[in-house]
Amino acid sequence: MTSPYIPAEDSNGAQVRIAPMEPGDIPEAVAIQAQAYPASLQEDAPVFAARLALSPSFCFTARRAGAMAGYLIAHGWDRANPPAIGTLTRPAGASAVLYIHDLAIAPDARGLRLGERLVGCAFDAARASGLCEAELVAVEGAHGFWHRLGFREGHSPAIAAKLVSYGPDARWMRRDDLTAG
Repeated sequence: MTSPYIPAEDSNGAQVRIAPMEPGDIPEAVAIQAQAYPASLQEDAPVFAARLALSPSFCFTARRAGAMAGYLIAHGWDRANPPAIGTLTRPAGASAVLYIHDLAIAPDARGLRLGERLVGCAFDAARASGLCEAELVAVEGAHGFWHRLGFREGHSPAIAAKLVSYGPDARWMRRDDLTAG
């Protein structure tokens, strides 16, 4: 398998590179977010910056022929405690899980498996940091993608209350073993 950090070519011969997200990447990421999500799920640049500052080693971008084609924002977090859209409060204790907050791919780059590569980078970084579980809230029908990556849905009244800001179709999902293929 090709390392996600090593440039590779997409099916059209354009070079694709996965790299850690930097603060200067935020405007492009916000633009991709606007193409991928309805207004109710969009967050502004300061929220992106806060999430990136929380755990920069878990955030990545995919660039195709130099232009951002996708990104992943993730951070360490409390177990079973998804933060509401647009908010960020640092957890009180040590992080228990990798929380994948946002994954978006530009419309013209969908189908290139960039999402899988970005998630793979986050899993690698989480394992290197001692985290072996991951959680997320799937929105906009993305639960099938996350199922294919080993995530399973979880349910509880406490989680259901936290999902309200994510919309009526939001699904809390978790993966218990980041070492499994």
